[in-house]
Amino acid sequence: MAIVFGGAGFIGSHLLRRLARACPARLISVDIRPPTVPVPGVDYLTGDVRDLAAFSVDGEVATIFNLAAVHTTPGHADHEYYETNISGALEVCAFARRRKVRTIVFTSSISVYGPGEDTKSEASRRAPESAYGRSKAMAEDVHRAWQAEAAERRLVICRPAVIFGPGEGGNFTRLAGLLRRGLFVYPGRRDTIKACYYVEDLVDSLLHAAARNERVLLFNGCYPDRYTLETIVETFRAQHFPRARTLTMPRSLMLAAASALRPLAGAGIGIHPERVMKLVRSTDVVPGWLDAHGLARRGQLPLALQRWKDETAGAFN
Repeated sequence: MAIVFGGAGFIGSHLLRRLARACPARLISVDIRPPTVPVPGVDYLTGDVRDLAAFSVDGEVATIFNLAAVHTTPGHADHEYYETNISGALEVCAFARRRKVRTIVFTSSISVYGPGEDTKSEASRRAPESAYGRSKAMAEDVHRAWQAEAAERRLVICRPAVIFGPGEGGNFTRLAGLLRRGLFVYPGRRDTIKACYYVEDLVDSLLHAAARNERVLLFNGCYPDRYTLETIVETFRAQHFPRARTLTMPRSLMLAAASALRPLAGAGIGIHPERVMKLVRSTDVVPGWLDAHGLARRGQLPLALQRWKDETAGAFN
């Protein structure tokens, strides 16, 4: 039996679909909310990872995938990241102890490195600057403590970059929406490096890592190409939005406009000062472990965008 905490979310839904096709064992999703599109054969249970004291299932649990998190930034007060991400790690590990689970696969975040123009690999120092990044770094430590308690326990920690694909509803979805409307504005620079990964490629990596017999395995979930913002935008334009235009506006003007329009962000305009700053601060992360094991395929962005288009009938949602 495998349990996916956070199974109703974006990555969790894709993971469960893959597991349901390949795994004859029982699959359980535990989430605070129902799935948008349930996967046939999956048992969907309602549960809050902040308190699993009363949570119970029948049968032997072989593997836990802990994907549950508060992650959208901006969008939450600082305390919400800590309450869910750290409490969730503690509760999931406590449940694993009670049920003698031997393997946990945990999705952390490249936010644990902090933003910056230097290239970061799995060997780089963690230096998170946001509440989200700090909460994920602390959650990693909770999982590592669980693993260190017994020699038979296995832990996989994945630090995903910007993950895109069907059901994402985040950065790439907003980018596609802007290009569909005909205009994307660069905030002062075009060469910001943005580590990214298609969701199905992330699932491939997670399952490959989970199948390896290693006590602790850490890897960055991203492409090796070090794509710039301009490369991502131009790949989108060339393949799917050839009529879209781009221009560069000084960062100061973009921030002023974002601040003025911030009260309307909830109405779908989607502009926010923190999102502007994300576009000018690089997340230059490379997948050292994937590369070392021949799993870091280059030149995948055009194919990934085409797969996304095909799976959503061109909606990119």
